[in-house]
Amino acid sequence: MKLIVGLGNPGTKYARTRHNIGFMALDRIAEDHGFPAWRGKFQGAVSEGRLGSERVVLLKPETYMNNSGQSVQAAMRFYKLEPEDVIVLHDEIDLGPGKLRCKTGGGHAGHNGLRSLHAHIGPEYHRVRLGVGHPGHKDAVPGYVLNDFPKADAEWLDDLLRGISDGAPDLAGADWARFMNAVSQRTAPSRSGTGTRSGAATAAKKANPEPEEAPDTRSPLQRLMERFR
Repeated sequence: MKLIVGLGNPGTKYARTRHNIGFMALDRIAEDHGFPAWRGKFQGAVSEGRLGSERVVLLKPETYMNNSGQSVQAAMRFYKLEPEDVIVLHDEIDLGPGKLRCKTGGGHAGHNGLRSLHAHIGPEYHRVRLGVGHPGHKDAVPGYVLNDFPKADAEWLDDLLRGISDGAPDLAGADWARFMNAVSQRTAPSRSGTGTRSGAATAAKKANPEPEEAPDTRSPLQRLMERFR
């Protein structure tokens, strides 16, 4: 069994904020993979189902971000899980918007949700770091992560969430390479080698145009004589 946790804050006020991207990812997984309705348990919202061959519990702690560890610890005790059975999806300001990285263990880098998890279950859980970008100065971080995603971010955000959902069975099976590949198929799809000329090839053609054929200045009589030489 795997416990997949999305970090965020409860309530409609925070629903579309950058800090809640973990909640958003779990909502997409639950919807796309036919999980039952969320129910209250472990100071959070829970839905149980299967991803591939793996039995999975999805958990959205509703203790507010700073106390996320309380909810996760309660779920782990109930299901008799170890930190290596836990996968946490959270916002990451040190990654560009739409970027994703997987990690096991390590520090919390000042993230209050991870800080709480470290305090309650230790650091040796798996993490999926979801890039939301950085405001440019550390003093601006609290307001930045608690602001809604702007409309301009809607396209990459949707691609990222769809990719996470596509790769959810591999995530549950801890096949990190396949999971990240599924995400990249949405966020950076490969382009076919057929069809229109690539931008690079077009630029090269413009930079090195084919020489134009010189105009034929011969008279009709000269051209006729050339044919019989």
